[in-house]
Amino acid sequence: MPEPVYRPIRQLTAEFRAGTLSPVELLEDVLARIEEFDGTLHAYVTVVTEQAREQAAEATAAYRRGESAPLLGVPLSVKDAFHVKGVETTLGSLVHRGQIAPGDSGVVRRLRAAGSVFTGKTNTAEFGQSATTDNLLGDDTANPWDPARTPGGSSGGAAASVAAGLAVAAVGSDGGGSIRIPAAFCGLVGVKPTLGRCRDEGGFRAMTDFVSPGPLAWRVDDARVILEVLAGRRYPRGMVPRPLRIAWCANPEHRPVDPGVAAAVARVAQVLEAQGHLVEERDLPVAGWQDVFGPLVLADERAERGHLLAESERITEYQRATLRAAAELDPATVTSARRALPEYRARVAALFDEVDLVLTPATAVPPFPLRQRPREIAGEPVGALWGAFPFAVPFNVAGTPAVTIPCGTVEGLPVAAQLVGGHDREGLLLDVAEELESAVEFDRDPVLRRWDSQSAAVR
Repeated sequence: MPEPVYRPIRQLTAEFRAGTLSPVELLEDVLARIEEFDGTLHAYVTVVTEQAREQAAEATAAYRRGESAPLLGVPLSVKDAFHVKGVETTLGSLVHRGQIAPGDSGVVRRLRAAGSVFTGKTNTAEFGQSATTDNLLGDDTANPWDPARTPGGSSGGAAASVAAGLAVAAVGSDGGGSIRIPAAFCGLVGVKPTLGRCRDEGGFRAMTDFVSPGPLAWRVDDARVILEVLAGRRYPRGMVPRPLRIAWCANPEHRPVDPGVAAAVARVAQVLEAQGHLVEERDLPVAGWQDVFGPLVLADERAERGHLLAESERITEYQRATLRAAAELDPATVTSARRALPEYRARVAALFDEVDLVLTPATAVPPFPLRQRPREIAGEPVGALWGAFPFAVPFNVAGTPAVTIPCGTVEGLPVAAQLVGGHDREGLLLDVAEELESAVEFDRDPVLRRWDSQSAAVR
């Protein structure tokens, strides 16, 4: 039996109902782990100890009354891009330090109504503008598999909190891969729903043409439970129809991929084929995403945060660079990108008239050392901005749902495959991912041993 924090969500709520474990007991274990380990990982910006204890006590009493809810008593961390009533929302920036949210944003309202216990707010890149989790608030978030390496971003704190057992699961947001990249780097399942499926009313605005809230979790079924809450609809597990037509692209846009990553994802293609699906290697019609994504994100930043250039000493260099580029943006470029967006989405949607799913690597590389983005992959030069993780953002631009599944390790570090479906095909994606999860049997023992608070000998 694994430590309670690592158990499936449905198992935890069943134990709560049976009285063999209480939400209070589980929370105290999680808080102890945060106290012991977060000084190394820096997953959290704020830990809401007393609020969490009140929620856990309320959940325990609710179970005694015979009540139930999908996440009743389950400790979840919340990315610091969502508003939790009475808690600071920094958005990863000194500019917002000390700003207390007067109310919950939409994502948090749904999680609260489902009975979640909020452990705290997790670290994020400033305004979600980086695929690593570093800002001016404090130390960079570290990867639980190797604290000298990045967990990715911008939901890196969310991923680190789950991978080290500092929460049962987490909620992040994905505007350009910000759930799927850290999930891949931390050996987790990450889900980006169809654009618009999960809303955050009254929340933070950034990458508004592309962003989706979603779960990061140990296993597909945990992500399923959370996604049902966020989306307000059921995704019951079903039989996967056979054969599905699956387009496998080993290196979209012919971008270089680390050989170990490529080999791990190739094995996933082989598993899918062995499961009875028609897996065909093919190029994907995703070229041109940068011409859409870049200008529209910059236009968003100029509208929402252009004034912060006057406070440049309080923002990161990457945010300054973003705002400088936004200030120089030609309005005609934005108009062109706005016109190209529906054309791009129609082109990708047409792909799903021919295939049921797409398989790609989730990232081009395993987790790399903190603040050392690779400039070369498989012997080819790559750009610092997207070189390590170019495979997630095309599907933000397309607005299609995607799931990352851990599928192996490279030199002891996790790597992942990405499955993409057509609009509103979350149910199919989850079902296929859950079958893959059982077949691949990803080994999490290294990270579990590192952060097992019951084994001082391992620590």
